[in-house]
Amino acid sequence: MFSKPQTKGAAPADAGPARKLTVASLVAEGVRIQGDFATDGDLHLDGAVEGELRVSQLTIGETGVVTGTILADSIEIRGRVTGTICARQVRLWATAHVDGDISHTELAIEAGAHFEGRSLALTPTKPAALEALTVVAAE
Repeated sequence: MFSKPQTKGAAPADAGPARKLTVASLVAEGVRIQGDFATDGDLHLDGAVEGELRVSQLTIGETGVVTGTILADSIEIRGRVTGTICARQVRLWATAHVDGDISHTELAIEAGAHFEGRSLALTPTKPAALEALTVVAAE
């Protein structure tokens, strides 16, 4: 109401780099992938993947199945996972069935979800400590 109107197309001064909007990839129900799968973008999985999965944001639908390792920034699971998960944010919906360890910064589990494995909390590393380790290793 009292703010200064912005020029059309101008971003606020305090806004960080915007995430590029892209369409999520889809692995449909009935599709089966054997081998490693990687994308810098988002993936919605209703089919099956056997192998290593590396994605930015992963959504596993109720018919989705992963057997192997998952590495992602954010994961929502409604289907089945057998294997290791490593992600900053992990959410298990009521229909999720996970057998394996989950390494995470944030973990949310809805009532009704099945989770058998270890929950390993990741702590953010301080940049100064990381730089000190790099300097010592270089010497």
